[in-house]
Amino acid sequence: MSFTTIAVIGAGQMGQGIAQVFATAGFKVILNDIDSAAIERGIATLKRSLAKLAEKELLNESAELISGRIRGSTDFSALTSAQLVVEAATENEQLKHKIFSQLDKICPPSTILATNTSSISITRLAAATERPDQVIGLHFMNPVPLMKLIEVIRGLQTSDETYQSVLQLADKLNKVAVTSQDRPGFIVNRILMPMINEAIFTVYEGVACAEEIDQAMKLGAAHPMGPLALADLIGLDTCLSIMQVLYEGFSDSKYRPCPLLKQMVDAGYNGRKSGRGFFDYD
Repeated sequence: MSFTTIAVIGAGQMGQGIAQVFATAGFKVILNDIDSAAIERGIATLKRSLAKLAEKELLNESAELISGRIRGSTDFSALTSAQLVVEAATENEQLKHKIFSQLDKICPPSTILATNTSSISITRLAAATERPDQVIGLHFMNPVPLMKLIEVIRGLQTSDETYQSVLQLADKLNKVAVTSQDRPGFIVNRILMPMINEAIFTVYEGVACAEEIDQAMKLGAAHPMGPLALADLIGLDTCLSIMQVLYEGFSDSKYRPCPLLKQMVDAGYNGRKSGRGFFDYD
């Protein structure tokens, strides 16, 4: 399939990064969100990101030219011109089902529908459409412009044609694609989230404070960022959602979310985006 226009649903941290990467690769991008203010914030943030990359001479074109390829829209009907739609909404399965059902109704039959979900079943999302063979997972890593990896997840129904099309697209984005079967958490979060959850249990049980835990993992395991700072970057609400998917998907107590993680999310301490998590970001 030939791609010229890409639509991204969700103007949050992941959506804006995905939009930036596609625009940098030369594609026209429609950044969609139900909140016009979120779109404005998202585009402003990605413009700042592009400006920083330009200062470091990491762009092949001007930041203005790249950002000019992106237009925001709150109107779902604007997505009909895209050959690929990447859903990057909140990690909530009911919401994603609703979005995919709507996309299926308005998008041309040839449009590929992808999701940036970090853990939810591609097979179940595909079943919400009349084109399950054209539904696939494209899990970008955060921060999207800097991280080289894309997890490509095939649902049970995903066709070889759809799969090959997105592999070629990943190459045009200058990303490295790895393929995962449709299992809870896929590859990265199947391994990463239980580690983060265990770090949170280590705080919960009073083994050490957050600063000492992160310092230990950085200096003792050569991690570039401690697991608790990483949790704050990802968002503690997202971490909890993924752990719940793992726990329910495998029915195994080793994936039980730490009570402290639940409590912090209940308090609204979601990490960087809320200004407070395991560390303060005032």
